[in-house]
Amino acid sequence: MIEIKAKLKIPRTAYRLEVKGRLQLPYESRCKHGVEAMLVSGEAVVLRLPRGEVLRGGDLVTAADGRVIEVVALPEKLLHVVCSSAAKLARIAWHLGSDHIPAEVGEGFLRVAADRALAEKLRQAGATVSEVAAPFEPEAAAGEPHAHGDDRGHGEHGHGRHHHDHHHKH
Repeated sequence: MIEIKAKLKIPRTAYRLEVKGRLQLPYESRCKHGVEAMLVSGEAVVLRLPRGEVLRGGDLVTAADGRVIEVVALPEKLLHVVCSSAAKLARIAWHLGSDHIPAEVGEGFLRVAADRALAEKLRQAGATVSEVAAPFEPEAAAGEPHAHGDDRGHGEHGHGRHHHDHHHKH
């Protein structure tokens, strides 16, 4: 089994890197230490990245044998949440953050992992909720580097730049 121990921290375009494998994973597997998985080629790998490191779709990692492997975010069942106003959507985002529910923020929508009870709660709050299958890329946790170079910076749990001294398992 091949160990993957490091995420490349350089911009993808900095060097002519030859990608020699693809690792397709859902979000939950991309943020756990010790996950065993298979490359698209069928080779077994184990993720031994530093604890707290989250892999994003498009990230490059290095295997113990020196190969560069591309991480692919697998589509998964998500709730696509829209509201009639930005204020209503912001309130829902705030509540999701208060409940420590990882959420992806898009232009005029939120996405969270599919959950029947949560879908009903969101509808009761006035949101329009539909199910979609898409890669899940929730907001970065406080202190996590922004993998996409964007200016999201709101924290995976909706805490903005504020840091809380407690940890939760997700």
